[in-house]
Amino acid sequence: MIGLDIGGTKTRGIKVVDGEVVADHEAGSANVQNVTREQAAAHLADLFGQLGGEDATRVFVGSGGIDTQADADALAALIRPHTPGADITVVHDSRLLLAAGHAQTGVAVIAGTGSAAWGTNDDGEEARAGGWGYLLGDEGSGYWLAREAVRYSLHRMNLGLEPDSLTEALLESTGLAAPNELIAHFHAASTGRRYWAQQAGVVVEAADAGHAGAAFMVESAANDLARMAAQVARQLGIDGPVILGSGLGMNVRRLQDGFRAALVELGLEDVRVLDRDPVFGTIDLAARDS
Repeated sequence: MIGLDIGGTKTRGIKVVDGEVVADHEAGSANVQNVTREQAAAHLADLFGQLGGEDATRVFVGSGGIDTQADADALAALIRPHTPGADITVVHDSRLLLAAGHAQTGVAVIAGTGSAAWGTNDDGEEARAGGWGYLLGDEGSGYWLAREAVRYSLHRMNLGLEPDSLTEALLESTGLAAPNELIAHFHAASTGRRYWAQQAGVVVEAADAGHAGAAFMVESAANDLARMAAQVARQLGIDGPVILGSGLGMNVRRLQDGFRAALVELGLEDVRVLDRDPVFGTIDLAARDS
């Protein structure tokens, strides 16, 4: 089996033979919401060149941007040339989180380049919140955090205030000299969703260093993610577990703490942070689907 986790920044793939992972590699994102179809195809070719896929009988894929069967079919068509004899299943990447968290029911929350919540209950009912993409939502994501830092810096500039520590860190990270340069840089063709999501670390570091504005941004992100999780749980009539994953969710302690606290206030106490990468959820999902 080949398992793929296609995120906004990278694609990770594993090859599983007789239940054991025999290859594990990464390539660029193959999410067509973030890259062109040509780029996605090139990144998949790179990845399958490392993994090998000619002998695969099963491919299980989790990807952002899978909102319709047409989305799933289009991604499967890009993969099929590399695994001509395989049965290909494509699902939204939030499903990988739940499976990687060793749960068959509950709510999975993605906090990475983008954000989304998805869940299922014992009756097989499903519900989802967010995952609309950066132009319509993605609250609490890496991109959202960076955009808020840009907006904060520009607002201070309009008020005639000197750059503070957060703005200075953002300018240093982006290689700019002054806040007014952030406007053109943010809208430039050379930057995009992935680029700005990578600047989220600047906000987190500033918050950890005591910057009140940055701390508020991270807290707001945690609250937005918790709200999405609670919405899904209410729709499904379940109390958890709620599993937080992806790059931001798995690595930022401040976000994790805020997420847990916000969910406890909303009556959800079974909150977990994913302890293994989502790609390994493809093994569980494929086993259940066999």
